[in-house]
Amino acid sequence: MIENTLDAGVSKTNLLGLTQEEMIQFFASLGEKPFRATQVMKWIHLGAVDNFQDMTNISKSLRSRLETVAEIRVPEVVYKQFSKDGTRKWVLKLDQGNNVEAVFIPSNGRGTLCVSSQVGCILDCSFCSTGKQGFQRNLTSAEIIAQVWVANHSFGPRDNRGDRPVTNIVMMGMGEPLLNFDNVISAMHIMKDDVGYGVSKRRLTLSTSGVVPAMDRMGDEIDVALAVSLHAPNDALRNQLVPINRKYPLKELLSACKRYLDRYDSNRRRITMEYVMIDGVNDSPEHAKELAKLLRNVPSKINLIPFNPFPGSDYQRSPPERVEWFQNFLLKQGYTTTVRVTRGGDIDAACGQLVGKVQDRTQRNLRWREKLIATDSEGGIERST
Repeated sequence: MIENTLDAGVSKTNLLGLTQEEMIQFFASLGEKPFRATQVMKWIHLGAVDNFQDMTNISKSLRSRLETVAEIRVPEVVYKQFSKDGTRKWVLKLDQGNNVEAVFIPSNGRGTLCVSSQVGCILDCSFCSTGKQGFQRNLTSAEIIAQVWVANHSFGPRDNRGDRPVTNIVMMGMGEPLLNFDNVISAMHIMKDDVGYGVSKRRLTLSTSGVVPAMDRMGDEIDVALAVSLHAPNDALRNQLVPINRKYPLKELLSACKRYLDRYDSNRRRITMEYVMIDGVNDSPEHAKELAKLLRNVPSKINLIPFNPFPGSDYQRSPPERVEWFQNFLLKQGYTTTVRVTRGGDIDAACGQLVGKVQDRTQRNLRWREKLIATDSEGGIERST
């Protein structure tokens, strides 16, 4: 759906969040040919241009007309900081005092951008600081894409399309992506599009805590890599760490993973299972054995994530030697198992620290989470914005 915004009484369409199909429809409504959509998308996403007058291969008359009916509106960057390890963090200002964050992490020739999908998070996983600020609203597709636009723009002009600082994008920032389904899928189509950001389906990853109906719907609509925030090898423990497990327990979650793989050649693909290592909670030898058994029939690679402490949390990070033992055990069981290197800790950009200066709304968050657990409207996909 093409988004409209009100500016001084004039309805304008924000082109930033339009897919190529939607952009073609927009220009058709102006009586323009489809190639105009390609031209403008290249300027916006490849050229990081937000001013119609800079689009030099478009006639002056069309540029002037676009200024009256459309805009390329990128939220204001109210905070940015670059870590000594190359990590970059941006805080984007939205409406009503809301902020959202994105983080760029360079590593081994890759540049991975972690993108948010919601302001706050409904799910309130016990080990994640983002959930403690409460849930405010879903991001629009334009607000999701804006994070990619800002990251690319921060590196300055590019000489060619192959010179891309952002090579990988992961929907792993603030929020549960599959609870903002339509906007996230639209944004990911722009990320994949050659006249968008041209990110390969294997370099574009959506991470979910396990919204099973939306996982199935996602399989119908887009082919990208899938990651699951697992964090526990049994239902009893996962109920404590990841509350949505009470609605969609491990058996249902893993069945959904296999269905997703079956759609897209499971012989060559695996689900990334994310597992935060918390001292004395989920890091024992018995937990490792349970995990190996649990995933035996699901093509998986396991990413162990040292817990990042935050104010108000009683959890502590597993000792390095225990993380190493856990990894070595899983490797011996035949699983590709990596340990995530904590990056950007000096700027609060590490996983689980994407909070920003936002007022805590835990009571509101509790109401949203209770609604999610108690109801199953629209196939379990929350669509409120």
